[in-house]
Amino acid sequence: MENSYKYVLLTILTLSVFVLAIVELTGISSNSIFRKYKGGGEGAFYSKDGEVYRGEIYPEQTKTRSQIVAEMSKTTMQFYETKFNFGSLIAGKVVTHVFKFKNTGQNPLMIAKTDVSCGCTTPNFPLEAISPGNDGEITIVYNSEGHSGFQQKNIIIHSNAIPEAVSISIEATVQ
Repeated sequence: MENSYKYVLLTILTLSVFVLAIVELTGISSNSIFRKYKGGGEGAFYSKDGEVYRGEIYPEQTKTRSQIVAEMSKTTMQFYETKFNFGSLIAGKVVTHVFKFKNTGQNPLMIAKTDVSCGCTTPNFPLEAISPGNDGEITIVYNSEGHSGFQQKNIIIHSNAIPEAVSISIEATVQ
């Protein structure tokens, strides 16, 4: 009697797993039913640039920031300064400088990405588009830890402006 009880439980468990597998593989789960009849999926998804998507992610939503900026109308930008010298720094000091720029064109300006010549340099740029005639800022944080002597760090800003890439730089003498 005890053995037959074990066989019945084992059979029920096996059939349950089998039914769950069939339901998931055929798309009859609650998520697929919800998507079919309610027009979207459940949950929130986050892109690399922090944008929140709710429901299903469609192919047009997976474009990279660089692709989106490349498809924008061209504009022009002008930096108020392209080089900044921090002067003498003690090794290990972290310093910050803000580079200001203006959208001098007729279309919105958006920065796609920045390239740096050293991991010790961190640029922070606006994620939203800068309207024509308005100013924007790029904050550069430089960590002098592990450096000595004269240092020059270049930051290349990629945008929908002409030219597509503009270089700014910071300098310091680290003691």
